[in-house]
Amino acid sequence: MTNDALLTQLTRIADSLDRLAPPALPEPDLSQGTAFVWQAETNVLRPVPKVNYVDMSMLHGIDRVKDILLDNTLRFAKGLPANNALLWGARGMGKSSLVKASHALVNQQLDDALVLVEIHREDIPSLPELMQSLQKTERRCVLFCDDLSFDGDDDTYKSLKTVLDGGLEGRPANVIFYATSNRRHLMRRDMIENERATAVMPSEAIEEKVSLSDRFGLWLGFHSCSQDEYLEMIRGYIAHYDIPVSDDDMKKEAIEWTRTRGSRSGRVAWQFVQDLAGRTETPLD
Repeated sequence: MTNDALLTQLTRIADSLDRLAPPALPEPDLSQGTAFVWQAETNVLRPVPKVNYVDMSMLHGIDRVKDILLDNTLRFAKGLPANNALLWGARGMGKSSLVKASHALVNQQLDDALVLVEIHREDIPSLPELMQSLQKTERRCVLFCDDLSFDGDDDTYKSLKTVLDGGLEGRPANVIFYATSNRRHLMRRDMIENERATAVMPSEAIEEKVSLSDRFGLWLGFHSCSQDEYLEMIRGYIAHYDIPVSDDDMKKEAIEWTRTRGSRSGRVAWQFVQDLAGRTETPLD
C-alpha cells in the first residue's frame, strides 16, 4: 500500500471515530432568563419564562430555616463560600417554595445574579453532564432537585455522592445543590433497616446508605405546623390578595377544611385560600 493510500485509509478511520464519539457539550446560553429546566434526553437547558413561586413574606411558620437558606443563597450569589442544602421533613410545609422564593428575593437584591436550574429525580444519572455544562459559564447556578429520594436497588445515589462533594474535579465553584425530600437520609426507613438485618457488616452497609445526606452542609428540617401557624399562613395570603372575608368566618371555615383533609400544612392552607378566592370571586394574580 502506497503512502497516499495509507493516509487516505487512516483519514477515513479517524473520520469514523469522530462520528462515533459523543459531541462535546456546548457552553450553555443562560442569557435567556434566570430559571431553566434540564432536559437530560437532549442535554439542553430549557428556559422557564415565569417561575411559579410565592413571595418570601407569605411563607409563615418556617422563620428559622427561611433565614438560614436565604443567607446561604445570598452568600453564594455574591461569590462567597456556601453549602449544599437538604430541605427535609413534613409534606406541604414549603420546602420547594422556599428554594424558589430565595432565588427570587436574591435576584431582586442582586440584579438577577443567580440562575435556578431544576433537574428531575429521574434525570439524576445525567448530573455529571449537567455539571460539566454549567461549569463552562461564569454565572452562579443553584441546581435544584425536588422530592429527591431513593428506593430498593437504586444505586444512583453513589454517583450523586461523588458529584456533590468528591471525585477528582469536585463540584464546580459556580454551582450549588439544593434538594428537598420527605426523608432525612433520602432513603426509606424500612430500606435502611433491611440493610442492617441482611448485610454481612451491618454498620458499614448503613454508613454507605446514609452518607449521601452528609454531603449536604445544611440540613433544614420542616415539621408539621400548629393550628395557629396554619391560620397565620392563611391570614398572610388573605392580606396579600385582599380577599374579602372576616377573620371569624375564615377561622371557622379553615379549621373545617383541615378536618376534611386530615392534616395541616402550608399546602393545605394554600388550597383553602384558592377555594376561598374562588367563592369570593377574587383573582390570585
